Amino acid sequence: MEAQVPAASVSPRPWSPPPDAGEIVKGIHAMLHPHNIVLVGATDKPGNYAERIWNNLIKYGYEGGLYPVNAKRETIWGVPCYKDFASLPEKPDHVLVLVPARFAVQVIRDAAAAGARSATIVTSGFSELQDEESQKLAAELQAAIRETGLAVTGPNCLGNLSAGEKLFTNIDDRIVTMEQGAVAIAGQSGAIVMAIRQALEDRGVGVGYMVTSGNEAGLETPDLMRYFAEDPSIKVIVVYLEGVRNTKAFRDACKAARAASKPVIALKLGASEGGRAAAMAHTGALAGSIETFDAVATREGVIRVGGLDELIETTECFVHSAVPKGDRLAAVTLSGGKRGMLLDAFYAEGLNFAPLSPHVGSELAKMLGPGSIVGNPLDAGFAAVVDPSVYMKSIKLMIDDPDIDIVIVDAELPKTPHELRERNLRIVDDMARQGGKPVIYISAMSIGFTDFTKTLRKSLPHLAVMQGMDRAVTAIKSLLDYAKLRKEVPDIVSSSKPAARAVLEKALKSASGAALDEVASKKLLKAYGIPISKEAIAQTAAEAVKIAKQIGFPVVAKLVSAEILHKSDIGGVVLNLNSAADVKKAFAAITARVSKLKGKPKLDGILIAQQVKAELELVVGASLDAEMGPVVLFGTGGIDIELMKDVALAGAPLDEAEARLLIGRTKAGIKLRGYRGKPSLHEASAVKALVGLSNLIADAGDRIASIDINPFLINTRTGVAVDALIVLNNAAARRVAGH
Repeated sequence: MEAQVPAASVSPRPWSPPPDAGEIVKGIHAMLHPHNIVLVGATDKPGNYAERIWNNLIKYGYEGGLYPVNAKRETIWGVPCYKDFASLPEKPDHVLVLVPARFAVQVIRDAAAAGARSATIVTSGFSELQDEESQKLAAELQAAIRETGLAVTGPNCLGNLSAGEKLFTNIDDRIVTMEQGAVAIAGQSGAIVMAIRQALEDRGVGVGYMVTSGNEAGLETPDLMRYFAEDPSIKVIVVYLEGVRNTKAFRDACKAARAASKPVIALKLGASEGGRAAAMAHTGALAGSIETFDAVATREGVIRVGGLDELIETTECFVHSAVPKGDRLAAVTLSGGKRGMLLDAFYAEGLNFAPLSPHVGSELAKMLGPGSIVGNPLDAGFAAVVDPSVYMKSIKLMIDDPDIDIVIVDAELPKTPHELRERNLRIVDDMARQGGKPVIYISAMSIGFTDFTKTLRKSLPHLAVMQGMDRAVTAIKSLLDYAKLRKEVPDIVSSSKPAARAVLEKALKSASGAALDEVASKKLLKAYGIPISKEAIAQTAAEAVKIAKQIGFPVVAKLVSAEILHKSDIGGVVLNLNSAADVKKAFAAITARVSKLKGKPKLDGILIAQQVKAELELVVGASLDAEMGPVVLFGTGGIDIELMKDVALAGAPLDEAEARLLIGRTKAGIKLRGYRGKPSLHEASAVKALVGLSNLIADAGDRIASIDINPFLINTRTGVAVDALIVLNNAAARRVAGH
C-alpha cells in the first residue's frame, strides 16, 4: 500500500440507539459503528497483531478513517504514522490498544481525553495472570475505564466484527463474508467465538456482529446482549459464557432479549463439581453450576446448548424458523428407514407426530393410491416414484394443514447444481413464507457445504436446513420450549412480612456456628409460613416423656446440635416411639451416641416431634449459587434423594404460579397431583413451603448458604417440614466445608 487510507464519511446507519437509550448501549454502538479507528502500538514486525488487524481492515474495505499511532515511526505500512492522539487529522473515535500492558492504562486515559468514545484492548497481561503486578494493572485498568466512561472490550481479546460497517478489528486471517447477518455473537474466548462465526459462515448463516470480550474489565457479555437485543437487524444472540459475574445484569439482559423476541443461545462452562465443594446440605450438593444456571436462565428465555455442534444447529433453527404456535409435528420422507429414524429420534426427546386433519389424510390417500399407508411421518417414496409430483403435493398439504404447527422434510441440499431440486426447494421456501409456520429440512447425517450449497442456502430464507438427526431434534425441542415461554417474565419480589424478616435478622444475629440447629431452623421456617410438625425440645428423659404425651404417640426423637449437620448418619434419629418407655430408651441411646463422637460436639437437647403419616416424602430446599444467586429446589425426598435425583430448581423468590410450575417439572409433582388412580395430595402446602422458602433465601442476601427441608411429608390433608437444616454463609461454615 502506497498512500494513507483517507478518512471517509460513514454511510448512514440503518439503526441508531434512541436518545433515551442507556449509556452502555450508546457506547457499544460507537464501538461497532465508529467514525474512525486508531491503532495504538502499530508496528510492522511480521505477523504481529497490529499488522494483521490493519490488513483485515484494508481487505474488507472499512470506510472510516484508519490511523496508526507509534511515536517512533513516521510511516508504516506505506501510510503516515502519528506520534500521538493530538497529531491525528481528526479526533479519535475507536481505539485499538496494542501496546504492552504496562502502557495500556495511560492509553485509555489519553484516548478519552482526546475525545474517543470506545476502545478494544487486545493486549494481554492483566487479570488472567496471577502475579501481583498483573493484578495491580488489572485494578488500575478497571479504574481508568470507570473514570473515563469509555466503552471498552478486553483486555486479552482478539477484536470484533461489525459486518454492516465492513469492520473487522480481529487477527483472524480466514475469509469473512461481510454481510449484515441476523446473528450476533459475544464471548470471553476469542478462539471459541471465532470458531462459532466460522462454522456459521460455512453453513451460510450470516453473522452481523462478533465481539470477543476477553477479561471484561469494561464491557461484559450482558452489556453486549442488551445492545444486540435493541438492534433490529439481529434475530438471534449467541453467547459463550465462562462465568456470570453480575447475576442481575445477566437476568436483565435476558429479559430485554426475551421482550424483543430474540432467543439467547448460550454455551456455558461449569459442569464440573469443583464449584460445589462448599455445599453441606442436600440441596447444595444436588444443585450444580449448570443446573442452577439452567434454573434461572431458562426462565428468562436462554437456550443452553451442550457443545459447539449443537450450538450451530440450534442457531440455524432459530434464525430460519418462525416461532411455532404449538408442538404438533408432521414430517415427509421418501424412505421407510428414514421414517423409522424420525420416529425414534423425536420420541426420544418426548416429541410426538400429530394426527393429520381428516381432509389432509383423505387427500393424501387419494394421491398415494389404494393400499398405501397414510401416516405421520409420511413415507411418500413409493408413490413418488410413480408420480414425482406426490412429494411436493404432500409437503404443501402438511404446510396448509391447520392441525400442524411444524413441517419437517427429510432431505439435504445439493452440492452441485440440480435444476429440479433447486426449483422444488424454492417452491417450498415460498410455501413456508406464505404458510407462516416453520419448515425444517433435516439430513440424517452431517454433510459438507460447497460454495454452491452455501449460495443456494442463502436464497432460502424461510427454510431451516439442519444436519444430523439427533442434533436437529434437540434444536427443534428448544424451539418448541422457547415458544411456550411467556414473552414477558414478571419481576417477582419477596412477599414476606416484616415480622418474618425480623425473626430472620434475630436468628442470624444470634447465630455463632456454621449452621442453625434444627429448633432454630424450624422457628425461622415457621415465621416464613412453612408448616412444621408439632414438637418441643427436651433436656431430660422425663421432660421428653411429658412432651411426647402432650403431642400424642407415635413420636420421633432427634438430637439437636448445630455442630452435627446430618443426624441420621450417626443414629441421631429414632422413629416409631409408641410409649413412655420407648421415649426414655431413645433419649438414652441418642445421648450415648453423641458422647462417643470425635470432637465431643455439644448436644443442645433431644427434640420430641409428632410422627406424621405421609403418602409422599419430598425435599424442599434453597441454595445460594456463586454465579446465579438464590435458587430453590423441589423433588423426591427421604433417604433415596441422592439415588433418585428427581429434583428441579428455579430462581428465587417465587410466587405461587412459579412454585406450581416448579412442582410440575418433577416426578414427585406427578405423584402429588394423583397418579394411576391414587388421590391427589395436599399440593397447597408444598406451594406454601416453596414460596416461603424462596422469600427466606432471597431476604437473607448472601448470609445463608443453603436450606434443607428433608423430608417434607405430605398426605391428602396437609404437609409439614419434619427436618430442617440452615447452613450459614460465614467463615465457620466454610471451615466445616474444608476451606
